[in-house]
Formats: sequence, structure tokens, C-alpha cells
Amino acid sequence: MSNDEHSGERTAPALVPACDPGTLAEAGELLRALAAPVRIAIVLQLRAGERCVHELVDALGVAQPLISQHLRVLKTAGVVSGHRNGREVVYRLVDDHLAHIVVDAVAHAEEDSAEETTPAGDAAQAT
Repeated sequence: MSNDEHSGERTAPALVPACDPGTLAEAGELLRALAAPVRIAIVLQLRAGERCVHELVDALGVAQPLISQHLRVLKTAGVVSGHRNGREVVYRLVDDHLAHIVVDAVAHAEEDSAEETTPAGDAAQAT
């Protein structure tokens, strides 16, 4: 053990440079756009490849007007883009960083759920 650990003293964490307030605001808007279960499901679908609205409706079991509304929010936030292919608009993710955010959030939620349903998790909650 170091002297700091023996004395109970803690060293100060390294300072992280402050981000530009505009950048923080944009990040907040992005996270708000992703903060709906249907939009998360849409991002996960688009992670696998481009989809048109009817494919998302079929995959997610959500009504077409609701899918279109959520796609509009994601498009406004710069998460997805769409291009016309005949009568349909085909949507895709703007970049893979966004998919990583969603995949990591889902994985984290699944880990928390698994801990809550395991016997060890039940014992930990009982204490």
C-alpha cells in the first residue's frame, strides 16, 4: 500500500478540459433524440443496414405513423438520413458512433437486468 492509502488521503483526479458549451448542448440534443425505446429499436435495426419504413414497421410491430414520427425526430437530430428509392424512402444511420452509443446503452441495461435476476443479485438486494 502507498503512503496515501495508509493515511486516508486521496489524490485529486486528473482535470479534464471543459468542453465547449455548444458541443455539450449538441450532445444533449443527440441523447434526447435517442431517449425513446422505439428510436433505440430503430437505430438497432439500421445498424444492420438500410431499411424503409415498412421494413421497420414489420420488424418492430409499431404503426407506420409512429415509425415515421420517430424517424423524423432522428433525422432532425442528425442520427439518420433518408434517400428516395422509387416510392419509398430508405433510411440509414449517419455514422457508426451513434450505433455504438445505443449498443453500449442496451448492453449496460442488459447487464443490470441480469444482475437483478440472478440468485447472487437477489441475495445482494436482500441485504
